[in-house]
Amino acid sequence: MRAIQYNQFGDYDVLRPVDIPRPVPQNGQTLVRLTLAGIQPLDDTVRSGKRGAVKPFPITPGGTGVGTVEEPGDSGLGTGTRVMISGGRYGVSTDGTWAEYMAVDPAHLLPLPDGIDNTTAAALSTGVGYLTAYLALTELAKFQPGGTVLAPGSGGAVGQGGVEIARHLGASLAITTATSTAKAERSRAAGYEVIDLSRESLRDGVARLTDGKGVDVVLDGVAGPITGQAIGALARGGTLISIGYSAGMQTEINVTDLIWKAAHVHGFLFALFTQEQIDTANAKLLDLAAHKEITPLIDRVFPLEQASEAQRHLIEGGPFGRVLLSL
Repeated sequence: MRAIQYNQFGDYDVLRPVDIPRPVPQNGQTLVRLTLAGIQPLDDTVRSGKRGAVKPFPITPGGTGVGTVEEPGDSGLGTGTRVMISGGRYGVSTDGTWAEYMAVDPAHLLPLPDGIDNTTAAALSTGVGYLTAYLALTELAKFQPGGTVLAPGSGGAVGQGGVEIARHLGASLAITTATSTAKAERSRAAGYEVIDLSRESLRDGVARLTDGKGVDVVLDGVAGPITGQAIGALARGGTLISIGYSAGMQTEINVTDLIWKAAHVHGFLFALFTQEQIDTANAKLLDLAAHKEITPLIDRVFPLEQASEAQRHLIEGGPFGRVLLSL
């Protein structure tokens, strides 16, 4: 079967197309024929050697994807059932989705509803922005209808997913950010309330849009200088949930913002949630997408053999929407 693997940590060029044997399911595993796989920042972190423990080389990357059941194993699903990968540490502790076939723990499979196509389902799961936003808002922030949310990064998974999920949960205002006027205009055309950071600061933009009150929740998938500014843009008693670090791992915080705003700061990890919570949330999101209540955006779909170019595009190309691999 066709797959992408790497035998050492390094730059994008360590990703190589290979032809390897089809995996043989073990201990009730389900064999899935992948049709689309997602590319997300974690794949880059692992490949570059910035992640801790991983499986021995060679590594097949990819943590998300959709496909059809080839051999059901103990899943209880029929052959040909369309499924989404939900959970697991694929592409890290075991081989992932950048391959034509993979053996999957049945606990990590969710059947796709009839109303959602494979591409939308793959975009929904890639970057896990929608899932992250849903769990962060409902489980960590205890978000209530009428509240306000800032999800920086209008082109990213958390920025787009955060805005849409906040709206679904009844937010009175859901804001994102853009680093250029061109991207801000594209974001507004997509229906987002956006702060153009090339024209005003994050703090000034939030003050303008909230009449100086600040936001109740920040879903921070950007970090770097944004984190300190976002804490300063919180309302009194507000919550910042740290999710990712696409703009850098270091920030400066004015501690008086923490003190006088009585701010709460949470770190987000999927390890905080049970597989049942993740599956329930994903099933809810699939239903919302099937009914067109949320609309995951797709920037570009690359063929499997162009995985290195696709990963570079995600990290360096400033995509507006998800980046996928077609198998």
